[in-house]
Amino acid sequence: MTRPPSAAQRRVIEEADPVTGRLRGRPAQLAALVQRGLAFRHPRPPHDHFLTPAGHRVREAVPGPPAGSAPGTGVFTARVGGEEEPPVSGPARRREVHSAWQGLLELRRMTHPDGAVDRPCGWERTHLVRAAALALEAAGHRPADADADGYRVRATPQPEAVAVYAPDARTLAACAATLEEAGWQTGEYTEPRTRARYLLASPRRV
Repeated sequence: MTRPPSAAQRRVIEEADPVTGRLRGRPAQLAALVQRGLAFRHPRPPHDHFLTPAGHRVREAVPGPPAGSAPGTGVFTARVGGEEEPPVSGPARRREVHSAWQGLLELRRMTHPDGAVDRPCGWERTHLVRAAALALEAAGHRPADADADGYRVRATPQPEAVAVYAPDARTLAACAATLEEAGWQTGEYTEPRTRARYLLASPRRV
């Protein structure tokens, strides 16, 4: 059985960028994480280190502040809509969302062999709801909350697909356009029982 990371290694993993997985630490710590398969050294300059999918799983298992914590806690979570305690909206939140989206585009550039930023990367495929929600929030769509209805992103039983709900057909179409521009493919469907319209969205591969 693989030995768990040391306390020092877990601190490096826990402090990784929540979106890109970029690591900061002493060279020996980073090399040890690479050796354990929890990180990789990017081949392109400046040769930063990033979490592998295994490293992300370790990071998500580390106890920390609840998702959606207030700005400044170091935890960023995209709004999926309908949260009981959503983060405070305003300029600080918009800056956080913009920074997270730019970080995600950089992760796409650094992890795709061709450096493309027009299609989702591996991290997005393993965090479908969060990735789709970030694309929508970064584009300025309003998530559902106690004050007003808006988009809601939900997991589905289908592999690599999320469901996106919106209060009306116009908003649903706008969400589809945003996701398609962000590299997702979408289709509009109707729930058999409720007759509610929704998008089924999945990351585009090419």
